[in-house]
Amino acid sequence: MTDIVTAIRIGVNGYAFLIDQDQRLIAMPESAYRDLGLDPQKVPLGNALTDAQFREAGSGLAEVISKMTSGGSGLTRILINDTERFVVYRPIQGVNFSLAIVVPVEEMLAESIAARQQIERDTNNTLLVSVFVVLGILFLTSLITLNFSNNLTAPLKSLTSTAQELERGNLETRAEVTEQNELGTLASTLNSMASKLKESIGSLEKQVQDRTAELTNRGRELETAVSQLQRRAAQFEALAQVAQSITSIRDLQELLPRVASVISENFGFYHVGVFLVDDLKEYAVLTAANSEGGQRMLERKHRLRVGAEGIVGNVTATGEPRIALDVGADATFFNNPDLPETHSEMALPLRSGNRVIGALDVQSKETGAFTNEDVQTLSLLADQVSLAIENARLFDESRRALAESQMVSRQATRAAWRRLPEQQKLVGYRYDVMGAAPLQAPVDLTEKTVSRNGGEQTETGTLVVPIELRGEVIGTLVVQSPNGEDWNDDQRDLIKAVAERVALSAENARLFEETTHRAERERLVSEITSKIRSHNDPQAMIETAVNELREALGATRVQVIPQAVKGSEKKDT
Repeated sequence: MTDIVTAIRIGVNGYAFLIDQDQRLIAMPESAYRDLGLDPQKVPLGNALTDAQFREAGSGLAEVISKMTSGGSGLTRILINDTERFVVYRPIQGVNFSLAIVVPVEEMLAESIAARQQIERDTNNTLLVSVFVVLGILFLTSLITLNFSNNLTAPLKSLTSTAQELERGNLETRAEVTEQNELGTLASTLNSMASKLKESIGSLEKQVQDRTAELTNRGRELETAVSQLQRRAAQFEALAQVAQSITSIRDLQELLPRVASVISENFGFYHVGVFLVDDLKEYAVLTAANSEGGQRMLERKHRLRVGAEGIVGNVTATGEPRIALDVGADATFFNNPDLPETHSEMALPLRSGNRVIGALDVQSKETGAFTNEDVQTLSLLADQVSLAIENARLFDESRRALAESQMVSRQATRAAWRRLPEQQKLVGYRYDVMGAAPLQAPVDLTEKTVSRNGGEQTETGTLVVPIELRGEVIGTLVVQSPNGEDWNDDQRDLIKAVAERVALSAENARLFEETTHRAERERLVSEITSKIRSHNDPQAMIETAVNELREALGATRVQVIPQAVKGSEKKDT
């Protein structure tokens, strides 16, 4: 491009230069550098020219440059280095460049000046010559500009078309390199850029494909993880519901069927069975089931030998959970006509401490329905079931123990109160306004009614209320109203409350007396033992024991029969 601009010569000292719309210097010959007073080293091609540099070069040049960058065209006269110059400027369409041609006025008007000197009087002709000269300059400048524009814009338009094709995404297009100049370098650079861009885009597309595949795999893994988490959350929610349903049940006969049905409902299992190991630890006995086939198995008292039959037998023997599938070696476990739709089975041990008390057997219609994670989750369920079973057993044992204890207590109470009247020769007491006195004979109650629900009243105004202690009747409270009047409800309740207090007070008095007698007996035993131990002679010890026992018991005869190696000896005292 510099060669094209340098080739433009007008006269002897005329020259041209080319700038863009940002005042960057595109092409300038050395003569222009010298005339404008610019240093090629300081102002190389491609650098933007400043207004200060133009002002230093000449008056009016900055204004011309401003018009050139704004796309203007025209002819003007300016001073450059105190020399008047013609400046013709015009934009080059399509590339946003502007070309300026600078010619000394003297050089262009030399002939006109000579003619003026020769023909001073012919001013009009001189002016006409000047006009023709100027018009010739303008015409010549236009021809030069047009030719330069064609020579310059043709390769630029080709480069522009190539750039537009690249912009539209056609990375196969290439610029034609026809010249070894700036345009050729620009075309080569554009082609190199297109190749690198194609390579970069290809690399980016591969990276995008790789990342897309990776993200797809990650998405699938995430979906699987989310699905597993949702399944685990549903299992834990079901665990909570099962625990809530079974923890409040204390009866073992009610608990086990409830366990089977609740687990099946919340987890969607085809069959749930609860096996308990018998007392001899020989068989795991099916105790509860939810399915129809399980009910038939319950009716015929289905059981599996521990360690020998099925995965339930294996689990109750080893104490380890086990999963069975309907393929391979485990297929034999699914030959059960009562449960024909089973395709997966899992058995979990039920433990009480370190002891296996049974197994929780769950079966599904799906193939491969259980995983090791399900074993971990459902083991928590098995632990809850084990705890509920153990609690129910303990509750049942405690209830039986309490019933036995209450029965023993009632028997002891009944026996004690039966002995008391005989021991103390006591029939009862009569209370009236004069005070209390013991009864000498039992009261005839044949005409009176004894009620355990608060007492019943006879026609004579007599109310008979039983005195009860721990469910045993230990006496009777007979109350006679003044003048045979009837008793109202408040009076009945009061008498009943008094009967209850009498029962407690009488029992406390009996227990106190019994405790006192026991303490006295223990005291006598301790005292006699101390006196016996105060002797070292066996004969003296025997005599002391005999004397103390006779005195304490008020006995007339006490015998001590020592045991000999051969035969026996008897000593009477």
